[in-house]
Amino acid sequence: MAGILLVAWTMYLILAPSTSNASPAPQNKSHDFRRKLLGLDKCNACIGTSICKKFFKDEIRFARWMSAQPNLSSEDLQSYEGNYSDNTAGLRPVVLSHLMSPLLHEISDNSICTSADKGKSCSIEAILRATPRFQSWVRSNLLLPSMVKGLATPMLRCPSQRLLDRIVRRYFEVIDVGSMQMKHFTEKDKLRLLYTLAVNQQPLILQMFPGTEGWPFLRYHGSCGRMMVWAGSRPLRSMFSSPLERRADIAYQLIHITQSLRSNSLQFNLYYTSVSEDMFGTLDDSRVFIIDTSTIGIIDLQEGSPPDEDLQSEYIDVFSCLSGSCARPPPCKTVRAVQSFILLCKHVLHNLIGPNDAPSAQLPKAAVRELAICADQSQTDQRIICAVQALKDTLRSLRPCSALYGYRLLPVGDVCACMPIN
Repeated sequence: MAGILLVAWTMYLILAPSTSNASPAPQNKSHDFRRKLLGLDKCNACIGTSICKKFFKDEIRFARWMSAQPNLSSEDLQSYEGNYSDNTAGLRPVVLSHLMSPLLHEISDNSICTSADKGKSCSIEAILRATPRFQSWVRSNLLLPSMVKGLATPMLRCPSQRLLDRIVRRYFEVIDVGSMQMKHFTEKDKLRLLYTLAVNQQPLILQMFPGTEGWPFLRYHGSCGRMMVWAGSRPLRSMFSSPLERRADIAYQLIHITQSLRSNSLQFNLYYTSVSEDMFGTLDDSRVFIIDTSTIGIIDLQEGSPPDEDLQSEYIDVFSCLSGSCARPPPCKTVRAVQSFILLCKHVLHNLIGPNDAPSAQLPKAAVRELAICADQSQTDQRIICAVQALKDTLRSLRPCSALYGYRLLPVGDVCACMPIN
C-alpha cells in the first residue's frame, strides 16, 4: 500500500502544473511598472539612484498614481505632481520629473543604438561607454573643458574650470561629496554625470546653487533612474488674474531675481537663453522661484570665458544630440548684459503687468513706458538697465505689507513689519 502511495505522489509531482509558469503577482507587476516609469531599467544612462529607497518605501508618491495599464503608462508627460513624507516635516508637495518627455527619451535612446548601427534595440550603456568621449572621462580625475565640448547644455557653452569644479564638488549622486576631483567616482558615476550633462542640466543647477544658500531655486531632493524630485510650487500663470498689488510684488521679485543672477558674490553670470511663464513658480508665502533651470547659461566673470572656437568633428558625437536637439546656444561673447531683462520683460512681465488690464488695474503710464523699453532689444544696454531700475522702483511702491506676503514679514513686538528686498 505504501508503495502505491509513493508512486501516486511521484506522478502528481511530475504532472502537476509548474508554478514557474504562473502569472506574476500583482505586486511584482506594480514593481516592474514603477521601475520602468522611473527609468531604472535604463541605468546607468540615467541621473542616479540617491532617492530610490524613498520611492520603494512609498515615502515619495505620485499624487495621481498611474495604473500599470498600457494606455496609462504611455502618457507622454515629462513631470507629475507628488507628495514626499518623512518624520521631520510631514507631507510636502514635490515635482517628479523625467529629464525629458518619454517620447523624447525613446527617440534619444534609438539614436544611441543607430549611432552604432545596432538598429533600435541595443545595450545603451555599452555603446555610451565605448565612445571616445566617455573613455576620456574614465582616464581623468578632473572634469576638463575638453571633456564637455560639443554638448548642447546651455551652461556648458563656455565653461570655465571653476564652473566645472563646482559641478563635481556639488554632485551628490555619489557617496563622497565635496571634492573637485573625481577620484572617488566609479565609472558608473561618471557615466551618469555625463549623461545628465548631455540631456538636461536641471538637477545639476539645483545642486550647484541651492536655495539654502540664497539662490532662487527650489530644493532638490534627489533622483531615481531618469526621474528627479524637487520641491513643489504653484505655477506663475495662476497669479495673472490677481489684483495689481499682488502682480506688482511678483514682478518686483522677478526683476530682483534676474539682477541677482547677473551680479552675485560667486561672480557667475547666470543668464536666460529663453524665457516662458512656466519657468517660474510661487510658494504659499508668495515667494517667487525659478522652477525650470534647463535654459540658463553661465558665464564665469572671474576667470572669463574660453575662446569660442569652431567645433572640430572629434567633439561632435552621440552625446551632442541626446537632449533632442543638436543646436547649441549662441557664443557667450554675443550675450548682452541685458539679455535676461529683455526676455523677461517681453515674455513674462508684459503678460503679468502689461497694459492689457482695466484702467483701474493698470500700472502708472511711466512704468508702462519703462516696461516697453525693457522689452525692446533695439535699445542700448544702458537705457534698458535704467528702465529696469525705474520699473523696479515703481513696483516697490505698489507692494503691500500684509499676511499674504509671509516671506517679507518680520515680527516687531506684537505686529509685523515688512522686510524690503533691495
